[in-house]
Amino acid sequence: MSETAIYPSESATSAIHSGEAATQEAPATRAALTILTIVLLILLLLFPLIVVFTEAFRHGLGGIVEALAEPDAISAIGLTLIVAAVSVPLNTVCGVAAAWCIARFRFPGRGLLITLIELPLSVSPVISGLVWVLLFGANGWFGPALDRLGVRIIFAVPGLVLATAFVTFPFVARTLIPLMEHQGAAEEEAALTLGAGGWQIFRRVTLPNIRWGLLYGVLLCNARAMGEFGAVAVVSGHVRGQTMTMPLQVEALFNDYDWVGAFTIAGLLSLLALLTLAVKAVLEWRIGAQGGALL
Repeated sequence: MSETAIYPSESATSAIHSGEAATQEAPATRAALTILTIVLLILLLLFPLIVVFTEAFRHGLGGIVEALAEPDAISAIGLTLIVAAVSVPLNTVCGVAAAWCIARFRFPGRGLLITLIELPLSVSPVISGLVWVLLFGANGWFGPALDRLGVRIIFAVPGLVLATAFVTFPFVARTLIPLMEHQGAAEEEAALTLGAGGWQIFRRVTLPNIRWGLLYGVLLCNARAMGEFGAVAVVSGHVRGQTMTMPLQVEALFNDYDWVGAFTIAGLLSLLALLTLAVKAVLEWRIGAQGGALL
């Protein structure tokens, strides 16, 4: 046996030593990155939340109750719930249909369809609001005809629903597409072979398999619907007590120097965000436990 086979070369020895040095430096690097991450989380997330709740409680619990009892605040909360209650189910149905089509079939234009689904994520919400104004505004393409029929879209609840539905459309579809592609269609094909109909396959096979991913997408869609500002600001007209959602109400109260009222509504939105994160973590764990793919 040759000497080079017994003893490692000089380059191999240096590589071993450099690897040991890198291993020795790794704990310090990890500690530094961990500390940096914690500091950034405190500055960018925790500290703003503390400020929001501190300002909301500036006059105690009575000030919060008084701010929430204002007619404009009640109207903003109710309108936000209405918009979410209409746009989220609409996007749920459309998202499931789009995910089924994309994950189960290969057809010309499939890539274009995926791009169109993700379009609201790359377009500014303000632009999406302007599109609805161009279509249904007083000087828009269909606005004069709708005015003659007594139908009002812009500066009314339908405009808020349309704007919100546009910006929240991708969440359900983008959640379900990778999940359904990962699961495959073997179980559905087996059910079809056994004589099950389309609705039976969806209700007894597809829906149980995607239920946690569907809840995940609906959760994200609902959170964005309640917190959307840019698109609804364009189509709302800022009519207090009529077309002001919670984010718009926060802006209006802040501009009026009503700090307690503004931060009270902002705190309510923050609680919604925290609840969303908690439920999101549970759903991610549930999907991971089932071996699902969630991107």
